[in-house]
Amino acid sequence: MRIGIDIGSTAAKAAVLDGDEIAYTVVVPTGFNGVDAAMRLADDLAAWGLDPRTCQDDVVATGYGRVSVPYAGKTVTEITCHGRGAAYLFGDNGTVIDVGGQDTKVIQLANGKVRKFVMNDKCAAGTGKFLEVIADRMGATQEELARLASQGEPTQISSMCTVFAESEVISLIGKGEPRENIANGVIESVIVKVASLANNLVAGDVYLTGGLCENEYVIDRLSKNLGVPVTTNAHARFAGAIGAALSV
Repeated sequence: MRIGIDIGSTAAKAAVLDGDEIAYTVVVPTGFNGVDAAMRLADDLAAWGLDPRTCQDDVVATGYGRVSVPYAGKTVTEITCHGRGAAYLFGDNGTVIDVGGQDTKVIQLANGKVRKFVMNDKCAAGTGKFLEVIADRMGATQEELARLASQGEPTQISSMCTVFAESEVISLIGKGEPRENIANGVIESVIVKVASLANNLVAGDVYLTGGLCENEYVIDRLSKNLGVPVTTNAHARFAGAIGAALSV
């Protein structure tokens, strides 16, 4: 058994590999304290039947808060783990787009290895945090935001800064702009930012990992903006944790 722990800024994930098969996955909110999130994952894994605190040599941590996992035998960088996890899930070649809470990563894979990568980690624009902040302002979940967007007409959100964009949304709400149109403009602004980051690295098939991989509207819009199909699967949000487990 190998255990991968991925402590992200928004969600903390664990994946257990039994040989080369995924035996168990779990996700919890990271919250304020990465150590607390890591311990909550450990408690869940222990209840499932494998306590990572008793087998540290078989535990690898990755992600934004990888140093917050006291029971990890070692830590490995996000790019390496996301690359390995994506190669495991999708194949050795292609382009991986991971939209996380804190950053967006685009990784080009060749023969199962990271060939090139680029990250947007200086600003919340084009990340899950941007959508989370705007969704909260509109009194909607991210799922509801996507549903509204699919029913709306394009509305220009000119600022990509989260703070200024939030003010812009407040102004649009005050002017009576339909929520559907605002949601459409917000998601489109994120898609354009992600597509712009990915365009120069797209080679072969394109795969989406991270928290937005379950959002069909986002996948559809990203596919149209990139001009190629974007695919994902049920385990894609655990790519980092899977890659960490593969790094044991």
